[in-house]
Amino acid sequence: MTERALRLTGIGGQGVQLAARTLGVAAASQGLSAMVFGEYAGMMRGGNTDATVVIGTRRLVTPPTVSRPWGAIAMHHEFWADVERRMSPGGVVIVDGSVFRGEPARDDLIVVTVEATAAATGLGNARGGSMVTLGALAAATGVVTVESLEAAAGEVLPSYRAQHAEANAAAIRAGYELVAERATEAWPDEKREAEVGAGR
Repeated sequence: MTERALRLTGIGGQGVQLAARTLGVAAASQGLSAMVFGEYAGMMRGGNTDATVVIGTRRLVTPPTVSRPWGAIAMHHEFWADVERRMSPGGVVIVDGSVFRGEPARDDLIVVTVEATAAATGLGNARGGSMVTLGALAAATGVVTVESLEAAAGEVLPSYRAQHAEANAAAIRAGYELVAERATEAWPDEKREAEVGAGR
């Protein structure tokens, strides 16, 4: 069994919680186990907002308070330092280069920077930066497929916001296309077993 714990961090209004739910639903739709745990500051806008998503190939054993995340999405620099400190060596980080000032300091992390908010704004979806980073995460790690994320983009929205599903799916696809090649493989052991089973 393999489990991947991911930490999403940003400020209120960047869609971090929506992105976490979208990732969890996408994973479940692929037959993976998923758990989503959101954390909110006291402010609706400008305060920190974080979420943990744990995805596994079987029943999960990781608690929702993860001490060593495997992956992360960093939407904003202000509350990133604590997440960076706890990241597992070799972990992958998707950074919104449109907003994040500087870059992660640790040299033992795989950092993939995408101009997420700028890309979303260019699509007419200024608040869709977190969706762009989800697409980039899928391309960079294979933790879920871009197709499952696009489908989940509609499932997670309440009925009164259903009109945003298509724009969010487009932002996910745009983020996927911003990443030219796989940076790391989320499920290397399972992929190897599947190839052996297929006689490859």
